[in-house]
Amino acid sequence: MKRSASSRISGVWRNGTAVVLIIGLVFPVYWMFATAFKPTPDIIAEDPVWFPTNFTFEHFRTAFAAENFWTMVRNSLTVTVLAVTLSLILALAGSFALARMRFKGRKGFVVGFMVAQMAPWEVMVIAIYFIVRDSDMLNSLIPLTLFYMVMVLPFTLLTLRGFVAAVPKELEESAMVDGCTRPQAFVKVILPLLAPGLMSTSMFGFITAWNEFPLVLVLNKNAESQTLPLWLSQFQTQFGDDWGATMAASSVFAIPILVLFVFLQRKAVSGLTDGAVKG
Repeated sequence: MKRSASSRISGVWRNGTAVVLIIGLVFPVYWMFATAFKPTPDIIAEDPVWFPTNFTFEHFRTAFAAENFWTMVRNSLTVTVLAVTLSLILALAGSFALARMRFKGRKGFVVGFMVAQMAPWEVMVIAIYFIVRDSDMLNSLIPLTLFYMVMVLPFTLLTLRGFVAAVPKELEESAMVDGCTRPQAFVKVILPLLAPGLMSTSMFGFITAWNEFPLVLVLNKNAESQTLPLWLSQFQTQFGDDWGATMAASSVFAIPILVLFVFLQRKAVSGLTDGAVKG
């Protein structure tokens, strides 16, 4: 009886904690979207309007009409997609080498990538600026793409390494006995089994590159070469205290991440877990 009561109390405590955490995490997102659709009188009212009834799209029209908005949308999508794609290509080759091949300095190579993953990129912004400036590539999307790729590459490689190591060597060897070369065996046998890892790492890379702010702030002063995070930080300065337009802009910025998470969250969570415990 005591055990049953203790179990119920423990269950109530865990569930209550989960509810509090969910409310604390979800409420700011709800308030951002709700404010984006509220008319201005409801936003500045002394008594907060918790559940808007009069919806308006005026704030979104203000955000979309901002100068260079669509240019920055294109820039963000370009550098993010290219960075994630390049990191996946390099990580696939590197993870296969680390998981299947034995060579001198292999462990040091892995440790080096772990250290790179833990390094705070913000402290290297000044050094990166001098590199890009001396290369005469300021206000270009190419340095952003390359450095974003380097940011997400360590995590991508280490995670995919665990997935490659989890695939039995016998499958690859059987394919090679049947006439496949090593690259063909990798593409036809190993690559399809890496789908959860590819989804989890691509989602992590997309979020990292999409939200990155310090580099573009330092490297790209030209408005036509900037990305959405910088545009969002300057939005309120451009429109004063227009909180509706600011929240509409924030909602637009968050939508790609939310959509990506909704479609990939199951595979991504299982991928992160499997890649972390295998290999």
